[in-house]
Amino acid sequence: MGKIKICLRGFLLIALLLSCFVVHATVTPNPLNGDKSAVSLQTAIATTYTAEIGVRELTGHNDGVRVVQYLQAAKLTKGNPWCAAFVCWTYKQVNVSTVISGYSPTWFPNSNTIYTRGSATNRIPDRADVFGIYFSNKGRIAHVGFIDKWPQKNSSCITVEGNTNEAGSREGDGVYSKRRLKSQIYKVSRWI
Repeated sequence: MGKIKICLRGFLLIALLLSCFVVHATVTPNPLNGDKSAVSLQTAIATTYTAEIGVRELTGHNDGVRVVQYLQAAKLTKGNPWCAAFVCWTYKQVNVSTVISGYSPTWFPNSNTIYTRGSATNRIPDRADVFGIYFSNKGRIAHVGFIDKWPQKNSSCITVEGNTNEAGSREGDGVYSKRRLKSQIYKVSRWI
């Protein structure tokens, strides 16, 4: 009988230790509540950029407290164009690994580009993907932002973008939600 009690106590002690370990392992804090699926990241990114709609420059010269924070995320200083810095800042807020750049073309490496206007191999853009607009006078993509909605049966999409304005300029004054023609979108990249 004594051996059974010792074995039973040993078994209970092991079970108690294991249950403490399992409980500890499951309550470790995680910024995404333990779910790192693409859908959760997509939601976290969209929540982050949507919360920034309405941010405006202080004097209209790529400045202001929040704009400087965007620029710093891309290692740029006050006064620089900041559409790509806004994208960089947003991804940093949810710990998604991307390029660290305020230069729009760098957001479209071949490994991440899922859509190029006129290509037969395009995948369908989705929420939290990065879009780029090509400017012929610059000879490159010169404005970027986020795809928020890409309706299948519609010729336009909804975007959220920084350093734009009501007219959709690439040298604007704030973060806006815009309706853009899909034909304006030159490339789309995916980072999740």
